[in-house]
Amino acid sequence: MIEELTELVRARGVVVLEGAGMSTGSGIPDYRGPNGSLTRHTPMTYQEFTGSAENRRRYWGRSHVGWEHFRRAEPNEAHRAVAALERAGFVTGTITQNVDGLDLAAGTREVVELHGDLDRVVCLNCGEVTSRAELAVRLREANPAFDARVEELNALNPDGDADLTDAQLEGFRTVPCRRCGEDALKADVVFFGENVPKERVERSFELLDAGNSLLVLGSSLAVMSGYRFVLHAAKTGKPVAIVTAGPTRGDAKATIRLDAPLQDVLPELRQRLGV
Repeated sequence: MIEELTELVRARGVVVLEGAGMSTGSGIPDYRGPNGSLTRHTPMTYQEFTGSAENRRRYWGRSHVGWEHFRRAEPNEAHRAVAALERAGFVTGTITQNVDGLDLAAGTREVVELHGDLDRVVCLNCGEVTSRAELAVRLREANPAFDARVEELNALNPDGDADLTDAQLEGFRTVPCRRCGEDALKADVVFFGENVPKERVERSFELLDAGNSLLVLGSSLAVMSGYRFVLHAAKTGKPVAIVTAGPTRGDAKATIRLDAPLQDVLPELRQRLGV
């Protein structure tokens, strides 16, 4: 199948759709793999976050710790491969479901961050957008003993959330929006139960319609926000290649299917294409 994949990419016009499996090589776990975070962790929904100040406090306490580890992650061979394929003209756009910013860090230029980016924070009341780094400073100032108390990270999740106990979270304080003063700050990422912004979806379909094929990397396609692009590609007659370890929701729609880790496939693909 690597030969068929090579020829598909060689034809150019490839649009890449990425899932959490892209970033496992950077130390960020996936959701649904054998050791995925959903085996031990239920992500907070948008409705839970907006409906309770206590839930927001718990979220920001866990996320504050998790982000300190998350932000140190670096692009891996999979990210570098996609960037190299784009530079060589084989890939025309990337749609990522990840919120780690590692595609841009690797040098990929045409990226739709479908689910947002943890590096940004938005106020749900006034719309002010600030950097996560700035918020981290404010949270450290508001909780001077917290980082020292939480010395050991139990586990990190794909959304940057860390597994902390109630005892570890005790006394953690959130901070309000600097512009409006409301307790309405939210990481600029799409929570479970929240809709993907319309403009990101539209831009993704534009990329797909302008491309020749869809290459799915590291996604189980379990959620419709990513799976719909597979359905659209198949409906419009574009070939779909899926490279993911383990079964995916889109396997029946795949023209080419490689059940293998990305770190095994993408370096060989680069070598075959000379990039």
